[in-house]
Amino acid sequence: MCIRDSLDIVKYGNPVLRQKGERVESINSEITKLIDDMLETMQSAHGIGLAAQQIGQALQLATVDITGVDDRPSRMEIKSETVDPEDYMPLILFNPEWTAVGETTETGPEGCLSFPEIYGDINRPEEIEVKGMYEKGDEMKFRCGGLLSRAIQHEYDHLHGILFIDRMDGLVRSNLKSDIESVQAETKKSLA
Repeated sequence: MCIRDSLDIVKYGNPVLRQKGERVESINSEITKLIDDMLETMQSAHGIGLAAQQIGQALQLATVDITGVDDRPSRMEIKSETVDPEDYMPLILFNPEWTAVGETTETGPEGCLSFPEIYGDINRPEEIEVKGMYEKGDEMKFRCGGLLSRAIQHEYDHLHGILFIDRMDGLVRSNLKSDIESVQAETKKSLA
């Protein structure tokens, strides 16, 4: 049995959040332990996604779990068959890639564990095709929509050093400027 540890979540202002993650080429005991710790950290923080950068590791690794979120539904298809996304949670994503399906986008609220209590509307593709590697090293492919699609895109951005504030409309970001600067100042003070 693996003992899970809750890790500290890196806040905005820490340079690791701007680093592109290295590809995960093999899954060893160290990576397996990291996944367990990331899941514990995400659940303890009541988040639905966590990227390795958010716990200080610049890797192409993210966890997603939309279980129990009823007010923002998710859809998932595997091999053109509709499945219950909760049957595949938590989702461990290694080296994920995605492409938009169609041109439909939607604006929806997003938050981020690295930006405590900051929320803003972000416009993203509504439905995406995802491919990457499962925890056991096998290739995965699926299509998703709704909250699951949004969460995967958010975590994918983290893996490439892109933050949700970078995707915000200028007016939304301007309205949150003092809150964002406050998190950044607090982080820089703690790193000094």
